[in-house]
Amino acid sequence: MALSMHRDSSNSSGSSKHQQQLDASKYVRYTPEQVDALERVYAECPKPSSLRRQQLIRECPILSNIEPKQIKVWFQNRRCREKQRKESSRLQTVNRKLTAMNKLLMEENDRLQNQVSHLVYENGYMRQQLHTVNSTTDASCDSVVLSGQQQQQNPTPQYPQRDANSPAGLLAIAEETLAEFLGKATGTAVDWVQMIGMKPGPDSIGIVAVSRNCSGVAARACGLVSLEPTKVAEILKDRLSWFRDCRCLDVASAIPTGNGGTIELVYMQVYAPTTLASARDFWTLRYITSLEDGSLVICERSLTSSTGGPAGPPATCFVRSEMLPSGYLIRPCEGGGSIIHIVDHIDFDASSVPEVLRPLYESSKILAQKMTMAALRHIRQIAQETSGEVQYSGGRQPAVLRALSQRLCRGFNDAVNGFVDDGWSIMSSDGVEDVTIAINPSPSKFLGSQYNNLSMLPTFGGVLCARASMLLQNVPPALLVRFLREHRSEWADYGVDVYSAASLKASPYAVPCSKPGGFPSSQVILPLAQTVEHEEFLEVIRLEGHAFSPEDIALSRDMYLLQLCSGIDETATGACAQLVFAPIDESFGDDAPLLPSGFRVIPLEPKSDGPAANRTLDLASALDVGHGGPRSAGEADTSNQNLRSVLTIAFQFTFENHYQESVAAMARQYVRSIVASVQRVAMAIAPSQLSSHMVPKPLPGSPEAVTLAQWICRSYSVHTGGELLQADSQAGDAVLKQLWHHSDAIMCCTVKMNASAVFTFANQAGLDMLETTLVALQDIMLEKILDEAGRKILLSEFSKIMQQGFAYLPAGVCVSSMGRPVSYEQAVAWKVLNDDDANHCLAFMFMNWSFV
Repeated sequence: MALSMHRDSSNSSGSSKHQQQLDASKYVRYTPEQVDALERVYAECPKPSSLRRQQLIRECPILSNIEPKQIKVWFQNRRCREKQRKESSRLQTVNRKLTAMNKLLMEENDRLQNQVSHLVYENGYMRQQLHTVNSTTDASCDSVVLSGQQQQQNPTPQYPQRDANSPAGLLAIAEETLAEFLGKATGTAVDWVQMIGMKPGPDSIGIVAVSRNCSGVAARACGLVSLEPTKVAEILKDRLSWFRDCRCLDVASAIPTGNGGTIELVYMQVYAPTTLASARDFWTLRYITSLEDGSLVICERSLTSSTGGPAGPPATCFVRSEMLPSGYLIRPCEGGGSIIHIVDHIDFDASSVPEVLRPLYESSKILAQKMTMAALRHIRQIAQETSGEVQYSGGRQPAVLRALSQRLCRGFNDAVNGFVDDGWSIMSSDGVEDVTIAINPSPSKFLGSQYNNLSMLPTFGGVLCARASMLLQNVPPALLVRFLREHRSEWADYGVDVYSAASLKASPYAVPCSKPGGFPSSQVILPLAQTVEHEEFLEVIRLEGHAFSPEDIALSRDMYLLQLCSGIDETATGACAQLVFAPIDESFGDDAPLLPSGFRVIPLEPKSDGPAANRTLDLASALDVGHGGPRSAGEADTSNQNLRSVLTIAFQFTFENHYQESVAAMARQYVRSIVASVQRVAMAIAPSQLSSHMVPKPLPGSPEAVTLAQWICRSYSVHTGGELLQADSQAGDAVLKQLWHHSDAIMCCTVKMNASAVFTFANQAGLDMLETTLVALQDIMLEKILDEAGRKILLSEFSKIMQQGFAYLPAGVCVSSMGRPVSYEQAVAWKVLNDDDANHCLAFMFMNWSFV
């Protein structure tokens, strides 16, 4: 017993010493010098290894009395504190955003409540008027109706005549502009309707609304940004940096006011979005001032006969437009940042363009996308770049990448508009007016300052641009541009005259094409940058194996394009989609010469509140060149007006003096071939009713779609003994429709000896799985979508398929045309027999597939 008690006390003493050692290692007090030494190491390596910690103890004598385990615990605690600090900072930022957004939403709610009260009052007043009208004569009824119509037609107050040539008169105009702008920004001066799909939130672009029943078109946006008001005002004033359609903006004069503000007289030119309309210009008065609550205001309006007199006639090739009171209200936000209210209200004089194009100038949604939301997005982009939240590849600064994007857009707009004062002149046509050829002999305008000395290029003739516009029916712009981006071979595969190509290949900026002469090249997309909301992509395209002639195949080289793609979000209403690219050198510099070419597709959505919604497109016969030739105005399909869009194509080429005519002929033919390809693509990807014309162009000897569908279903039933489709859908187009909408991915490919199996048909699920379209399907080979395991299984089962007629394949993974892995639970492969029971093709059905 005594021995036992002694043993227990000994154990107790040992455990006590062990606990004291643990406590000593847990609670260590570090001197300031020791903390400084550890902090210096943490700044270089937050998670040092065991060897590094031991080395630290040896190199720092002041840490020699600390155990390595204690050092490890210190770094763990330090990383934990850093994580907590970052999380606390993030939560504080989110809280500030939510507080500011809550304030913004409460103000918006108050505005809507006032609008509701006003509408209720007007409703009661109209009821009273109707009651009065019913008890009066018809003449008085007409008088009341006419007076009501006059009120609706003249909603904008008419100001007295002002003298725009005197400072006092300009200040009076400025104060009137300020009052009317504030009424639009925070009040009910315009009947605003929230834009569909724009949900407010701390990380969204903000609250976006468009006008209804007002003169001109107007858009309004409210949002939060993490920049100070003065910085925001500086960015918004520089409209050239964010408004891609702004050609120039000049401040003619600036006059300080007594209240600390500034009045500026501004002249601005705006590009035309298509070759079928004229550009616009504005003479405006811009007023910059601050309010009593510390907010900054930049408001602007045109100088017209009703606001002080015109500021001169429009420039050549321009149409004078009017900017109604618009601008920016920038309010400081608690804890930093700003709340921005933006109002754009413009009358583009839509009557000066062909009626078919008037929706481009009458749509508030297009204005919101191109100006109002563009301004907010640009500010948010700069704010996130400033905070380091945006990561870019290629080692280029964000400002440089934005400048490259701006140069691409500006160069493409210059090519589309072809201004005379830039040196453009129109060449005589070949008798067909579908493609316009313009020439500019000024190389420095396009290719940079290194070409100012013409002695460097004695044979250089200039730049040639081939451009065309066409009307598209029932094709979403985002879908078309995304297809053009992903499947370049569908529109760039053309035949170029070898003689003309040989004259161009010496210049790296000569031919904006990827696959001349039919010699194969594949494209690789190398991401360079993208905006915060992914509405715009800047990327480098590598076109592999580029060759101009059969003799050059052995010396073929890769070709590079700098490409800008925007507007491919199908949920964005009123968005312009475009694909612009320019040939570059492999190691292009920040100021590399750019000669942009590309496509722009703009939706022609008519105004929903006016007669434009029911207009007949009289000029459709001049623009709508479809599969069956030009369509007359009387045949224009008015049922799908909201799905009309205008496509503008512009391609630029350099040329030498003695090759001008041959290059012009090549460019004209090239653009015509692109137009034909785009029409074919548009017909295939249009979400129209399924019919046999939707399938790709059949290969020689291939059947029509309905016949092929019947062969597929009949062969499946013969080989497997089961039914692929419902028993009551075995006649006519019903078979094709059922097959097309089948939930599993069904596709067919060719079976030829000593040749790769190429896909010839797929249903909707199959196209979704392959991430392609019916047009591009014939460029995809079976071996490219199967992984190594899938190819081995198919090879082992191939003889069974040929003998037995079908085989079940186990679960596996394949790859889409965009490189994404796709898993499936099971697959069936079977022979498709024609009416003579001969092998026609091989069919596959992938069941329960999904992207990994």
